[in-house]
Amino acid sequence: MAAPARGLAVGGLCLASALVGCSPAPASPPALTYLGQSQVAFGATFDGTVIGGLSGISYDAGRQQYYVISDDRSEKNPARFYTVRLSLSDRGIDDVTFTATHPLLDDAGRPFAPLAVDSTPPVIPPDPEGIAFDPGRQRLYWCSEGERLTDGPVLLDPWVRTAGLDGAYLGQFSLPPNLAMSTQHTGPRRNKALEGVALTPDGQWLFAAMEDPGYNDGPKSDDGRPVLTRFTKFDVTTGAPTAQYAYPMEPPAPPADLNGVSDLLALSDTTFLVLERSSAVPPTIRIYRAEIGAATDVLPLPSMQGAALTPMTKTLAVDLSATPGLSPLDNVEGITLGPKLPDGRQSVVLVSDNNFSPSQVTQFLLFAM
Repeated sequence: MAAPARGLAVGGLCLASALVGCSPAPASPPALTYLGQSQVAFGATFDGTVIGGLSGISYDAGRQQYYVISDDRSEKNPARFYTVRLSLSDRGIDDVTFTATHPLLDDAGRPFAPLAVDSTPPVIPPDPEGIAFDPGRQRLYWCSEGERLTDGPVLLDPWVRTAGLDGAYLGQFSLPPNLAMSTQHTGPRRNKALEGVALTPDGQWLFAAMEDPGYNDGPKSDDGRPVLTRFTKFDVTTGAPTAQYAYPMEPPAPPADLNGVSDLLALSDTTFLVLERSSAVPPTIRIYRAEIGAATDVLPLPSMQGAALTPMTKTLAVDLSATPGLSPLDNVEGITLGPKLPDGRQSVVLVSDNNFSPSQVTQFLLFAM
């Protein structure tokens, strides 16, 4: 996409009406070149589990493997993640090998049971979406979107948890009040909460991205104008939230009626690659380079509607939907930096969530940066 998106000011992404003090335009985004993909057959199984719903991915350079989380809410098999080896080359992905699977365990050391809203009390499993490997501490961070069924009610707050490499529960980050579920039209919407997590290269900060705006922050889409969602910054040592930033999402392009953040990758403490994907079939999927820059800390704000604030800036890095040779393209939800390629370029690996549907595809995509 050569031209700026609709409703965005040239020279930095600035919401023209309610927001003031736009940051300068970020540096040129990294060039991302598509190299190829490899698919996993629908219905494929590994170690007694159905492979599908792959929603987040993170690379472990020491073990030369990837941690890939499934968003199965213990419906088909207990909530889990896989370890995967990918054989990458300058031509693409030559081989995909699943090597292990581990259930994510609750604070009592048990796998999560399936949803049972009529039991007393209700059984509410997490909705796993994002995963990040911490090489310094040798552990994983993962996020859940929680649950919000107001008829009942059945509520489970989103969370960011720490897990061992075997899936064992190691702790939970403190959630800011504006991310708590509610029976009222406040807080996150159902299935639109924490969608991705990213650890900064120095291991000091963890960022968690909301898929779409919460009720307090406005509508999910706004007649062709950008909407704001929240990126929360956590101190890894204390588990406490230290800041939040407004991220401006593209308006959905017809026939999509919704756009959302599906994952993010930290290139530094302040610079990210952000995945946005639409609700269309096939989806519109883009990767942006985003910068915190002079963005306002919105952690103290219960609502961003009408607030005078400066959002993060972003620049298009690649539009997967318009990338020659990239077919098919499905519901891409995870992104990570992989190893250096034989020609010295940095690999960027993505994974898609097939929603356990035979009409969709589980695919690993390879780009060079």
